[in-house]
Amino acid sequence: MKESIATVEEAFRELALKTAQMPTRASLSILDKEGWMGAMPAYLSKAGALTTKIVTSYENNPARHKLPTIMAVIVLNDPETGRTEAVLEGSYITAVRTGAVSGVATEYLAKTDATTVGIFGAGTQAQTQLEAVMVVRNVESVLVHDIVPEKAARFSEQMSQRLRTEVRAEDDRERVAAESEIIITASTSKVPVFKGASLSEGTHINAIGSFTPDARELDDSTILRAKIVVDSLDAALAEAGDLLIPMKAGIFQRDQIYAELGEIIVGRRKARESDLEITVFKSVGLGIQDAAVARLAYVKATRMGIGDKIELS
Repeated sequence: MKESIATVEEAFRELALKTAQMPTRASLSILDKEGWMGAMPAYLSKAGALTTKIVTSYENNPARHKLPTIMAVIVLNDPETGRTEAVLEGSYITAVRTGAVSGVATEYLAKTDATTVGIFGAGTQAQTQLEAVMVVRNVESVLVHDIVPEKAARFSEQMSQRLRTEVRAEDDRERVAAESEIIITASTSKVPVFKGASLSEGTHINAIGSFTPDARELDDSTILRAKIVVDSLDAALAEAGDLLIPMKAGIFQRDQIYAELGEIIVGRRKARESDLEITVFKSVGLGIQDAAVARLAYVKATRMGIGDKIELS
């Protein structure tokens, strides 16, 4: 995770400095199956990473088919020739890169002495989110809430052992919001998961669960109280229901979005300016993140002799 955070930070630096190419994600909704599919090409010229990810999100997979909600495959190409170098299982990379960007955002936007974390959603994404936050902050306690209490209990037990940190399941969602200095929303909810009025001053939020215009994890109060930083302005204005829904209602404006994460990384905009600020990093997920972490995985795998060679003809 530490390596992934570093490589994702450099990817956002490339995006801000315009050495990266990344069109807006092409996506479609499979309404009769309650599913979604996206195609995400990206190129990082400094890192030498050229990839395309095909990702799906099916809300009913865990209950109906015993499959993950999110599944993906990533194709890595040689940027010199265009030759396909690797096909990578993308679900884990998606979880790692999403955690990594929240690690970057937390490093720049959370209070330096923050020690308490609250998590909404107890799936795979929540695991890598917590891993990443623990790389950049000295986390002492974690509260996790899930609409399925058994999932929260299982998550807390597994992550307590794995990370050697106190992780506790909590049924009261407003308590999670009130007592956490860093909040992670990694749910599949289409409606807000806590009330903005519950937030304490100085809280930082990584909002990563919703990525379609009709879904949101944060309510109007949270958005209006916070300094808003996005992964990509274009992507957020196309997909981030957390922002688009209050914009459509006329209570939030585009110019109230403070910055893109890359602008903060390269120093064009200031990060946290006060321990009293509430900050939100809203991420819908970018292809540059996949490119960065897929390239890292490929380089490490080839050095270690991991992987199977196949012929496509």
